[in-house]
Amino acid sequence: MKIVIISDAWHPQVNGVVHTLSKTKELLEKKGHNVLMITPNLFKTFPCPTYPEIRLSFFPGNKVKKLIKEFNPDAIHIATEGPLGIAGRNYVVKNGLVYTTSFHTKFAEYIYKRTKIPLFISYGYLKWFHSKAHKILVPTKSVIEDLKKWNIHNTTIWPRGVDFKLFRPPLQKKKNDKPILINIGRVAIEKNLEAFLQLDLNCEKWIVGDGPDRRKLEKKYTNVKFFGEKKQHELHEYYGKADLFVFPSKTDTFGLVLLEAMACGLPVAAFPVAGPINVIGKSGAGVLNKNLKIACLNALKIPASKPLHYVKKFTWENVVNIFESNLQNSKKRDPKTYVFKENPHKKNTGLKRLYFALINSLSGFIFAFKEESAFRQELLLTLILIPLAFIFPTETTEKLLMIGSIMLLLIIELLNSSIEATIDRISFSHHDLSKRAKDLGSAAVLCSLAFVFVTYVSILKRFF
Repeated sequence: MKIVIISDAWHPQVNGVVHTLSKTKELLEKKGHNVLMITPNLFKTFPCPTYPEIRLSFFPGNKVKKLIKEFNPDAIHIATEGPLGIAGRNYVVKNGLVYTTSFHTKFAEYIYKRTKIPLFISYGYLKWFHSKAHKILVPTKSVIEDLKKWNIHNTTIWPRGVDFKLFRPPLQKKKNDKPILINIGRVAIEKNLEAFLQLDLNCEKWIVGDGPDRRKLEKKYTNVKFFGEKKQHELHEYYGKADLFVFPSKTDTFGLVLLEAMACGLPVAAFPVAGPINVIGKSGAGVLNKNLKIACLNALKIPASKPLHYVKKFTWENVVNIFESNLQNSKKRDPKTYVFKENPHKKNTGLKRLYFALINSLSGFIFAFKEESAFRQELLLTLILIPLAFIFPTETTEKLLMIGSIMLLLIIELLNSSIEATIDRISFSHHDLSKRAKDLGSAAVLCSLAFVFVTYVSILKRFF
C-alpha cells in the first residue's frame, strides 16, 4: 500500500508522538508498504507560542494538497490536530476521501494549562477535527471514556510498544548509596514535574530531557541533577543506573517512557490517573497512589523481575499490525460527504460566475414580485418609508438605521420565500415538520416587521 501519514510532530522533536510515528513508519516499510510522511520539515515554520521547540507549518494547504495528489495514496492517516492536520483534513473532506485520525495527547488540557482557554472550546475543536474520520485511534480505554464525555465517538484502541533491543536491563547494576529516582521526558508544565521534585525523600532525583521549564526548575531545585536532552540510544544507560521511575504527569494518555523504564527493570511510581492506570494497572510492576511519596516508597520495594515480565506484551509489531488493520482505502468515497467539485452547478468562476449570479438574482426578484403578495406589500411599504428618512431632518446614523431596517425586512422575506419553495419542492403534502419550517420563516418576517416599526417610531416621534 501507499500510505500517507500527516503529523505536526516530527524530528527533531523528542516525544512519544514522534517516537510512535517513527516506529510505525519503520515497521510499515519493513512489511513492504510505501510511506510518505507529511511533516513540518517539508514546510516553512514558525515557533509555537509558549513552546518554541515545536515548529508549526506556515500556510501549508496548497503544498499538502500537491503532495497527496502526486503520491496518490491508498490510505491516509492524520495523526495530529495542528496546521498540517487541518490542511490534510480539509483536502480529504473536500474530496470525499475516507481517512483515519489518532488522538495522542490531552491537547485541550495542555492548552488550558498554558492559556486558560476553557476546555469546552478546545474539545469543541477536537470534536470538529475528528468528526469525519472513519476511525479515531487512541492509546487506551480510559481515553475512549474521556472522549465520550465530550461526545467524541467512533474510537478504537491503538496501544504503544517498546524496543526491547534498545531498552534492556544492565548486565551488572551497581548498588547506589541512595536510591536514584528518575524521570525522563519533556520538561514542561503539563508534565507536573514539581510534584516529583518537591518530595521529601532520602534519595537522588534525576531529570533527563529538555523543555520550556528546564531553566526555571534548575534554578529552583539545585539539589536535582538535570542532564538535558539525550538521544534515544543513550536513554537506557540512565534508566539502568536508576532505582525507580517516577511519573508525576496527570495529562499523558499513555506514556511511552513507562514501558521503556519497565523494559530496563525499573518499577514505576505514579498518580492513579488515565495513562498509568492503563499501562500499569494492577500488574504489580508499579505503585499508583494519590500520595506520590507513598507510591515511591512502596514502589522501591518491587523487584526488577516484575516490570521486566509484565512489559513483554508491549511489542511494536503488535502496535503496527493494529494500525495497519484500521487503515481504510482512501480512494473509496464517503457517501455521507458532499464533494464540492462534483457539483455540476458550481463550475463557474471569475467574471462568468458574477454574470450568472446577477442573472439568477434578478430572476429571484422577479419570482418574488410575481408570486409572493407579501413581498409586493413590503416593497410598497419600502417606497413609502424610505423617503421618510430624507423628508425628516434625521441624522446620518438614523437615516442608515431606518433604511437598514427596511432592507432587512426584504431580505428576511426573500429567505422565507426560498424556504417555502424548498418545502413545496420536496412535497405538497402536509407534514408537521414542513409546517414548522414555514411557521419559523413567517415568525422571522414578523420579527423584522416589528424591528421596522420600533425603529421608525423611535426616530420620528420627536418630530410630532
